Amino acid sequence: MGRQSEEALKVVSVEELMGYLSKEHSVYMQHGAQTYYITDANDIYWRAQDTNRLNEKGHFVDCSELIPILREFVELPFLEGQSIKDVFDSSTFYPSIKIEGQGTPVPII
Repeated sequence: MGRQSEEALKVVSVEELMGYLSKEHSVYMQHGAQTYYITDANDIYWRAQDTNRLNEKGHFVDCSELIPILREFVELPFLEGQSIKDVFDSSTFYPSIKIEGQGTPVPII
């Protein structure tokens, strides 16, 4: 886990984003005023987390189901009935920069 980069990724398609996620395992997604942390859980399941909400352990709160297949995850309608694939063109994606010694991303509030 890490902090959101200030520089956006230059991904031009959902397929390119999936390739990035397969290699890097996480990304921040800005859609409108909301930022989501898109990540895999223990290299098994994909999920989206709300970066403005923390649970009792100080971790981002899940806002999607856990989905084992990346292609199915990007088609999951967790954004008010829309999926990452649906909102790709109107969203901006940012790398997650690992911070040495930090295990939990910093909230974006």
